[in-house]
Amino acid sequence: MVFSSPVFLFLFLPLTLLAVWLFGRRGQNIVLLFASLLFYAWGEGTYVLLMLATILVNHTVAMVMDRSRSPRTWLTIGITLDLAVLVAFKYTNFIADSLSTLLLPLNIAPIRLEPVHLPIGVSFYIFHSISYLVDIYRGKAKTAQSPTITALYITLFPQLVAGPIVRFHDVAKQFTERVMNMDLFASGVRRFIVGLAKKVLIADQCARIADAVFLVPSEELPFATAWLGALAYAVQIYFDFSGYSDMAIGLGRMFGFQFLENFDRPYIARSVREFWRRWHISLSNWFRDYLYIPLGGNQHGGARTYFNLLTVFFLTGLWHGASWNFVVWGLVHGFFMILERAGLGRLLERSPRIIGHVYTLLVVIMAWVLFRVTDLHSGYHYLLAMVGASPGDIVLYPPMLYLTNSTVLALSIGILGAVNVHALIGRWIGVRATEPIFPSGMRGAMELVGLVLLLVGVFMAVASSTYSPFIYFRF
Repeated sequence: MVFSSPVFLFLFLPLTLLAVWLFGRRGQNIVLLFASLLFYAWGEGTYVLLMLATILVNHTVAMVMDRSRSPRTWLTIGITLDLAVLVAFKYTNFIADSLSTLLLPLNIAPIRLEPVHLPIGVSFYIFHSISYLVDIYRGKAKTAQSPTITALYITLFPQLVAGPIVRFHDVAKQFTERVMNMDLFASGVRRFIVGLAKKVLIADQCARIADAVFLVPSEELPFATAWLGALAYAVQIYFDFSGYSDMAIGLGRMFGFQFLENFDRPYIARSVREFWRRWHISLSNWFRDYLYIPLGGNQHGGARTYFNLLTVFFLTGLWHGASWNFVVWGLVHGFFMILERAGLGRLLERSPRIIGHVYTLLVVIMAWVLFRVTDLHSGYHYLLAMVGASPGDIVLYPPMLYLTNSTVLALSIGILGAVNVHALIGRWIGVRATEPIFPSGMRGAMELVGLVLLLVGVFMAVASSTYSPFIYFRF
């Protein structure tokens, strides 16, 4: 079920809100758990049983770990079982294909496996499960005595299938102590509408450009068209994923939860390091706290720090997808993180701001190509086109072929929004953000009208468009 689908907007969400309000504080968790399981089963059917088995295992391990004299052993068992699920369903085919390629020169028959189904959101709920165990082991949160709490933390539908990755210690108390009020609910509705508009009105329109350009054989792409496709995809993935995060945060507020932010204007970063402090913040923090720091972080000299960074970004790429293009995408970011730590970062800090912005955008946008293509061969030739090293066919594939009035408008608004032009204009005219409560007076009225217009535009787009899943559903 997709947040932007009519079924969710006009049936599932209203009925869930009504049930939560009718059952009151005592029954809210049960209602939300039932709704979350229904939400997941709607799209994944019997694979909801896999998620329930994961919940049962993690709840049991946490209870045993809480009473054991060797909690570290049980933590290791729990994490191993969680990762086993992730590897089995996400990486089995990737491992088999990679081994077959390595064995090919030895004339050993390739490994033949049927494609393994990748359950939606498995990467997210496995990372939630690991967070649950580690936070309890470290004493940052207490073990949930009720399996309902464990299950609701892992399955809560706003963040279940595409994040943000909500760490258990950040929300543990909210399962029993949260308070629903109209201010929080209103701010949630506002945030949800904005996220919905980002997805439907900008991301989906930019996808029409990006999808068409990336269908062109990369060897035949001209310079301008290649850059158009890359820019459209950069805008698409940002508004698609940040839109989902906005909707998840908004939905959480509607039900009394307050999730941490997941994006902070990443395309205005002046370094790759800063980009990762602003992009998919919950994933960055997860890898920092549960992998980078346990590996030693930056406490054991330069060489060890560089190794730790490459390890983290290798796994970041692999987490995003079971394909070598994702691995290379992650390593590219890791390589530039190392360069910045080795001295490039200090040089950027002393340089004019525009140099840092341009450098970061070039690295990030060109790396997105590796994220979007299906294989490294296509990515290599696409990047050649972007640096002018491939002639392409400008007559057969001109940029204007992929543009319409609606896509040009969406791409233009997306680019301006991504680099925060609207905030600059707001500061110039003396208007400041007022999250989470609605402003009053004329500004409040204008904002309400704006939200209504956005909602009308979304409904019109939803009614006339086809199914459009979020990009991060496949991770």
